[in-house]
Amino acid sequence: MTNHKQVVYQSQLDHKSKMVSRRRTRRRFNPRIFIDRSIETTAIVSLLLTGFSGVGAMACWGMEIIETNANPNIIISGWQQQKSICLGAMLVSFSVFLGSSLVGASLSIQRDKF
Repeated sequence: MTNHKQVVYQSQLDHKSKMVSRRRTRRRFNPRIFIDRSIETTAIVSLLLTGFSGVGAMACWGMEIIETNANPNIIISGWQQQKSICLGAMLVSFSVFLGSSLVGASLSIQRDKF
């Protein structure tokens, strides 16, 4: 009987000490971390968009060649317009990647105070 009471008492103490030792700390908003993560996310998304736009442009280019070979009377096809749109999106997204990388690099150099 005595051993059982000691075990129960010990587990109650452990439970109470855990409750006392846990403290809720409020996380503060850190603007540096937010800016770094947003620049990193922008760079990754723009690289992905550049790759997908490039694949789309190559697919449209292939479809344009197939369509031209099938019917040589077509002067302007819809695939040529789609290819131009994909190439434009690829150019814009790659320039966004370069811009965000440049801003991220300049902010990290500024923080290191070289």
